[in-house]
Amino acid sequence: MKVAEIKELSTKELIEKIAADSAALDQMTLNHSITPLDNPTKIKHQRRDIARMNTILREREITQK
Repeated sequence: MKVAEIKELSTKELIEKIAADSAALDQMTLNHSITPLDNPTKIKHQRRDIARMNTILREREITQK
């Protein structure tokens, strides 16, 4: 997910997306430990997407103050 796409989301949608993606990342990591994924780089991309969303959320919190 690109930064421009993340910025288009509302704060509520962003929080929900972070929660959903975090749960998906946990599940993906668990599945990978049991049976290796076909493409393990998906874990890295998912983790970085979550970090991007958290960064945008934090920027919004700072600018509101």
